[in-house]
Amino acid sequence: MVYTISDNVESIRIKQVMDSKFRKIKTAENEEPFDEFEARRIWKNVLLIGFAFMIHFTAFWGASNLQSSVNSEAALGTFTLASIYGSLLLSNILLPALVMKWLGSKWTIALSFIVYMPFILSQFYPKFYTLIPAGLAVGLGGGPLWCAKCTYLTIVSEAYAKIAGVSSETVVTRFFGIFFMFYSFSQVWGNLISSAVLSSGEIAISNKTTSFFINSSESTKIRGVTNKCGANFCPGVITSDSVPNLVPPPSYKINMIASIYFLCMVAAVLIVSVGVDKMSRYRKGRKVIGTTTGWRLLVVTLKHSTQPLQMLILPIIMFIGAEQAFLAAEYTSAYVGCGWGISNIGFVMICFGTCNGIASILCGSLVKITGRASLICVAFILHVALLITLLWWTPGPYNSWIFFVVSALWGVCDALWLVQINSYSGILFPGKEEAAFSNFRLWESTGSVITYILSPYLCINIKIYLLILLLVFGVAGYTAVEYVHRKHMKEIDEDVKKEKFELVSDVKSGEVAD
Repeated sequence: MVYTISDNVESIRIKQVMDSKFRKIKTAENEEPFDEFEARRIWKNVLLIGFAFMIHFTAFWGASNLQSSVNSEAALGTFTLASIYGSLLLSNILLPALVMKWLGSKWTIALSFIVYMPFILSQFYPKFYTLIPAGLAVGLGGGPLWCAKCTYLTIVSEAYAKIAGVSSETVVTRFFGIFFMFYSFSQVWGNLISSAVLSSGEIAISNKTTSFFINSSESTKIRGVTNKCGANFCPGVITSDSVPNLVPPPSYKINMIASIYFLCMVAAVLIVSVGVDKMSRYRKGRKVIGTTTGWRLLVVTLKHSTQPLQMLILPIIMFIGAEQAFLAAEYTSAYVGCGWGISNIGFVMICFGTCNGIASILCGSLVKITGRASLICVAFILHVALLITLLWWTPGPYNSWIFFVVSALWGVCDALWLVQINSYSGILFPGKEEAAFSNFRLWESTGSVITYILSPYLCINIKIYLLILLLVFGVAGYTAVEYVHRKHMKEIDEDVKKEKFELVSDVKSGEVAD
C-alpha cells in the first residue's frame, strides 16, 4: 500500500494494549490539574503531529509509487520496496519498545522521520548500494514511528478527557480520526507533486507520450506498442526501447521531485521538534507496567501462528500484502507507466488513495448493516473481477478512463480486506490480541516481500494467476474460520440460554431460597 490504510484499526488496537499496560497513580506529589489553556495546547499537539505526518508521507508515498517505473533497470526500484517491507517486518516487533524507552514518543517520531530521509536522498543517485540500504533504514524506522505516534495520541487523549469531563475512549477515537484525516491526504499531495513535475513541458504528440486526440493510423500504431503492456508485460523483455512510455523521465525532473520531497521531510522534523510538547508533560501520574519486549513478542507471535484458526486465516492475510505490492509495483509499471506514461502514475494513484480512504470509513458503518461475511463476499467477487479484467485488458491512452476505474475499485477492495480481516483477527482471539495483530503485520509484510522478490522474474499474467489462486485459498480459509467461529458462538449462546432457563425454572419451583 501501499500498505498502509490498516493503520486506523491498528491504532485502536494499540490504544487498547496501552490501556492494559498503564495505570494511573493518584498521589498529590505527581499529579497536577490541567486547565482550559492546556486543552488548547493538547489540540495544538494533535494537529501538529497530524500535519507533520501528512507532509512527511507526502514525500514517502510519492517516491514509493514511482520506484518500479523510474528505477526499473535491473528491478532496482522493486528490490528497494522489498527491502523496506522486509526490514519493517521485524522492526514492528523488535524495535518500538526499546527506542521509545530511550527517547520517548516525541523524539522517537522526530528521529524516525530523519531515518526516512536517506530514501529520498538516494533518488539523486539511484544505485543498489544507495537505494537498498536506504530502504532498509525506512523499514527500521517505520516500527518505532507508528508505535510512538499511537502512544502519544493515547496519552494526551487521557489528559484531555480529564479537562473535558468525557471518557478517554471517546477522545482517543476523535484524535485518531483527526490524525488519519491528515494522513489520508499524503497519498494525494505526494502523487500530485510527482505528476505535476513529470508532466510539465509535455506536448500533445511526442516520441514518448501520446495525446487523447489521435487519428486512426496513430491509434493503430499506439495499440501495436501497448500490446506489450498489461498482462503481456514481462520484466527484462519489455524495455524502454520497445515501449517509449517506459523511458525514464529526465534526471533534472527526478532531482526536482526529490528536492521537494526532502524539504517536506525536513519540515516534518522541525514541526515535531519545535512545535510538539514532550509526552512526559501529560504522563504524570502514569506508570509503565510489564511492557512486552521485542524478543518476547516475536516468540509469542510465532507460537500463535501454529494455532489452527490462525493458520487458516494466514492465506488471506498474505493476499492482502501481495495485492498491495502488486498495485504498487506491477500496476503502476506494467499498466499505467507502460500503457499511458510514467507521468500519469501519480494521478491514477490519487484516485486509489481517495477511494481507499472513503471506503475504509464507510465499511466500518456498513458492517453493522450487512455483516462481515457479506462484505468479504463483495470484496472477493469484486477483486476476482478486477484480476480477470487485468488479464484481458490492453492498457493504452485510448481507454485511459479504465485506469481510474480499476484504481478506484482496487482501493475499495483493499479497504474491505484490511478493515474486516484486521478487526476479525482481534475478535477471533480475545485476550490474545497482541499476538493476533502481530501475526497480521508479520504475514501481511511477508506477502508483500515475496511479491516484490518474485516481481523481476515472472510475467504479469503469471502473477495475476498466482494472486487469484492465493485469493481463492484465502477466502476458503476465511470461510472455514467463519463457520467454526459461528458454530462456537452459537454453542455459547445456547449454553447461556439453557442456564437462564434452568435458573428461572428453579426459582418458579421454589428450589431457590430468598
